[in-house]
Amino acid sequence: MGTASSLVSPTGGEVIEDTYGAGGGEACEIPVEVKPKARLLRSSFRRGAAAAGAGPGSLPRAAGAAGLLGASFKSTGSSVPELEYAAEYERLKKEYEIFRVSKNQELLSMGRREAKLDTENKRLRAELQALQKTYQKILREKESALEAKYQAMERAATFEHDRDKVKRQFKIFRETKENEIQDLLRAKRELESKLQRLQAQGIQVFDPGESDSDDNCTDVTASGTQCEYWAGGALGSEPSLGSMMQLQQSFRGPELAHSSVDVEGPFANVNRDDWDVAVASLLQVTPLFSQSLWSNTVRCYLIYTDETQTEVDLFLKDYSPKLKRMCETMGYFFHAIYFPIDVENRYLTIRKWEIEKSSLVILFIHSTLPSLLVEDCEEAFLRNSEGKPRLIYHRLEDGKVTSDSVQQLIDQVCNLKKAHKAKIIDHSGAPAEGVYKTYICVEKTIKQDILGLESTDLETKDLGTEESIPEEDDFGDVLWDIHDEQEQMEAFQQASNSVHELGFEKYYQRLNDLVAAPAPIPPLLVSGGPGSGKSLLLSKWIQLQQKSSPSILILSHFVGRPMSTSSESSLIIKRLTLKLMQHSWSVSALTLDPTKLLEEFPRWLEKLSARHQGSIIIIIDSIDQVQQVEKHMKWLIDPLPVNVRVIVSVNVETCPAAWRLWPTLHLDPLNPKDAKSIIIAECHSVDIKLSKEQEKKLERHCCCPTTCNALYVTLFGKMMAHAGKRGNLDKILHQCLQCQDTASLYRLVLHSIQESMASDVERELMRQILCLINVSHNGVSESELMELYPETPWAILTSLIYSLHSMRLLTYGCGLLRFQHLQAWETVRLEYMEDATVISSYRQKLISYFTLQLSGHDRVTWRTADELPWLVQQQGGCGAFAEVSGNPRNSFRSRSPKSSPVPSPTGKCVRAVEEVRQCRAAVQTGLGNLRKRLRCRPSTHCS
Repeated sequence: MGTASSLVSPTGGEVIEDTYGAGGGEACEIPVEVKPKARLLRSSFRRGAAAAGAGPGSLPRAAGAAGLLGASFKSTGSSVPELEYAAEYERLKKEYEIFRVSKNQELLSMGRREAKLDTENKRLRAELQALQKTYQKILREKESALEAKYQAMERAATFEHDRDKVKRQFKIFRETKENEIQDLLRAKRELESKLQRLQAQGIQVFDPGESDSDDNCTDVTASGTQCEYWAGGALGSEPSLGSMMQLQQSFRGPELAHSSVDVEGPFANVNRDDWDVAVASLLQVTPLFSQSLWSNTVRCYLIYTDETQTEVDLFLKDYSPKLKRMCETMGYFFHAIYFPIDVENRYLTIRKWEIEKSSLVILFIHSTLPSLLVEDCEEAFLRNSEGKPRLIYHRLEDGKVTSDSVQQLIDQVCNLKKAHKAKIIDHSGAPAEGVYKTYICVEKTIKQDILGLESTDLETKDLGTEESIPEEDDFGDVLWDIHDEQEQMEAFQQASNSVHELGFEKYYQRLNDLVAAPAPIPPLLVSGGPGSGKSLLLSKWIQLQQKSSPSILILSHFVGRPMSTSSESSLIIKRLTLKLMQHSWSVSALTLDPTKLLEEFPRWLEKLSARHQGSIIIIIDSIDQVQQVEKHMKWLIDPLPVNVRVIVSVNVETCPAAWRLWPTLHLDPLNPKDAKSIIIAECHSVDIKLSKEQEKKLERHCCCPTTCNALYVTLFGKMMAHAGKRGNLDKILHQCLQCQDTASLYRLVLHSIQESMASDVERELMRQILCLINVSHNGVSESELMELYPETPWAILTSLIYSLHSMRLLTYGCGLLRFQHLQAWETVRLEYMEDATVISSYRQKLISYFTLQLSGHDRVTWRTADELPWLVQQQGGCGAFAEVSGNPRNSFRSRSPKSSPVPSPTGKCVRAVEEVRQCRAAVQTGLGNLRKRLRCRPSTHCS
């Protein structure tokens, strides 16, 4: 019969169902791999079909056939499970074989990969060892290179020290020989003068031309060789050629004045000494500014009556801002100062003070002149000894007669207007037209008479046209900065402004001995305590030298408080270099690099000393306040040229240790008699006489160095004079006697001025003004204070400034209000600004003000460029400055492109080692993952 597998279709998934109901009968799926026999299937299907095709009569036969077929299936039904298990086993065996073969192949490939990774790992290990050896080699080379570098730096430092030592020795030798040559030249001149006198007396002498000696002639070859030797320079030093040039050309006239004068020109027969004296006098005496320009400020003082109030209001509203912008564009301040009609004459003294300072006085008058203004008009127009510009606006009206006082004043001014530069504007019409005429005249007067600019026709301009304002000043051949020079001129005037002599005669002789001492000589150190009178001594001595010896060239610089512009070493050297260039008549470019400036200044000094006939004296007052003074003033310790002398003044406490070995002139305190006499003289100047008892108290008080200090005594006298005017002399004297030093006396001055204020608002205003000036870079102007405090009238601000100025607290410098002495600056800081937040708040207030000015004006003024960057830097926020709109420093800031750093050999080696480590870690990670996969093989049993 065959097996049951012959009934399965080739697909292996056919289901066989028992349709005959003979038992054994549930459907099952038998997977078989052997193909069924088609013949058996066909015979079986034929039989079934034949049975189905028989008719009803054939039913028994079909039943018999079915019984027979069922019997055959029953006989084979017991072997069906065995067939199923066998087929399942065969299928699983085949799948396992396939899986085993595939896994063996995968294991072989992973083995090959593992062998390849092991080979790569060995190669990388070898490379790592090679790189480590290379790294160690480079590291040793680096250490040896660094050691060689340090040794080279030590050798360079030693060589530089030896070179500087040789240079100093050579300079000393050179200056000594030049000093000897100077002596020989003087002896030669004396012998020649004696020879001329003998020849004038008729005594026969030998002819110098027949002598074999060459004492009286100059051999061109020999002198030229000598000059080449000196000009060659030793070890980079540029020598002084003064002696050689004087030997060759000391009697040839002024052509060696190093000016633009030709040798064959009209001045060829002028003696060189006379020429040098004339040039020095011209450069030192000729003022650079008009007398009507006071402290770099155009001060316009307005006098008006009730009848001309409208004109004054129009002038202040419409034309004062235009004049202010015009002056600020040219680097000057403009103040339009006016006082209310003072019925009680409270501001009489202050008005006189303002008239003295004013550059221009304008009187707005109609028909009457009040008696209160008669004194001011006479002071301004009739007692104008300096010839400052004056202007009278006289409004005429039909049917109204001018009073006798007005007519008398106008007649007197007309008689003196040529000498006193007075102008009168007679106007009959609308006030606006008269004010416009006044503005045109004022603008022309400021440009021509005050600032000294070229004349411009301003009358043809319409009211609506925009003025052409020059963008920068043109001062011809003046090379130095206008503001720095103006500041130094005012500092010199303030230092020498003393009514009482302090017994400086003994110090004058010591300073004169320095000038006459043989060279080379180190700088002279003038030392003393704060306020001992060092600045006064030097300024008075400079005045004496300019009068007695005009041929001496004096270059002076007065340093103000620390952190100001006057204390910056690069600006000091720049200014002195420009002065040297001006006196040497040299027109050459000046570098703006501070390092090169410090290097070139000694060379310029040697060049000028070689061509200048007289001595050159450099005076720097308060040099200890200069920032990093020992680093930037190294030229002081080098031997100076023969005819150069240096005088510096320092405070005893802050003097650099290396300078204490220099020759020193120490200022002693005043003796008690001189201190007492100065205080009494100050009281007598305001018609106040002290009693015997008060003089005894003064004599007992002025007995120690702190109470005999020059500044202390001067401030004491000012306090006594101020108290005598107010009538509380005994009270103030008792309070002053309690102060044992200058700081406590300044504190008493602050309290006394505060007590004299009329209200708490004025006291608070005084405190805020002093704090703003304290935190500023170089000071604050009056116009800036008026913009910071717009509700403050000019009368109150001016009276406050007058009180602070008269008590030696504040002073004017280049149009700015600043502290007169360093002790005043320190006293205000200790009195009002002990907390750091207070300093920061006032500094931030100035920053906000100048930032607003920068954005509002849409232009950069010299004040904004001077104050704003410094204030932001002191505030400690450089990033905040970048946010300021219109940064004035952006156009001057150099930006260099960032270049990528070049990797060093050591850096390359380190990166290679790191890459090898990363590769090794990746290989180890791959091997670990492979082992995990091998351990996690699927099980072979069937679930």
